[in-house]
Amino acid sequence: MAAETLAALLLLADGRLPAGGHAHSGGLEPTVAAGGVHDIASLEEFLRGRATTSGAVAAAFAAAACAALTAGDTGRFAVLDAELDARTPSPALRATSRKLGRQLQRAMRAIRPHPCWAELGSRPHHPVVLGAAAAVSGLSPSAAALAAVHDAVAGPATAAVRLLGLDPFATHAVLARLGPLLDDVAADATRRAAGSPADLPASAAPLLDLAAERHATWEVRLFAS
Repeated sequence: MAAETLAALLLLADGRLPAGGHAHSGGLEPTVAAGGVHDIASLEEFLRGRATTSGAVAAAFAAAACAALTAGDTGRFAVLDAELDARTPSPALRATSRKLGRQLQRAMRAIRPHPCWAELGSRPHHPVVLGAAAAVSGLSPSAAALAAVHDAVAGPATAAVRLLGLDPFATHAVLARLGPLLDDVAADATRRAAGSPADLPASAAPLLDLAAERHATWEVRLFAS
């Protein structure tokens, strides 16, 4: 990968990008409250599950959106958005995805101006915007997929340090161990990117859906989701 392209990928994967991701725990906060995650071992199990369910779905849709824009087929955005909506049964998670998508869209308008930001509509899902951002940045569908699945685990891992006081070195060691799994998820997403949106992964995470709905009713919480 060329140095300038690698830098673009690092920018998209950077949690400090002003797109709102730092305010979300990816379902970890309600899972911690329910006792499902309480130490490094249970955090790793949670992240593996997230990578292979919602992370795999996000990776596939990001890769497909990247491929669509690269091919000049921006009309595909609406289909991808609708298909992703159908794969997100939790209203709270649908709202979160669209909020994060809108925030990333706003950031990318300033970082890399492009006509596609208007073509995405006013409330696009986050993985679709991330795929478009990758394409505008000169990245491939595989890079878009990797950025998406990395985002699916890095956010909760960072939240775990705040919520549980876990050792940040041990937490990032977990992320390092997940590297091969994330590569595999991204590779599978890339293979599916050019196919019909209806055939993209629909891996379910019912516990995350239920946790999101409970979390949305809390009056006091550290994270927005």
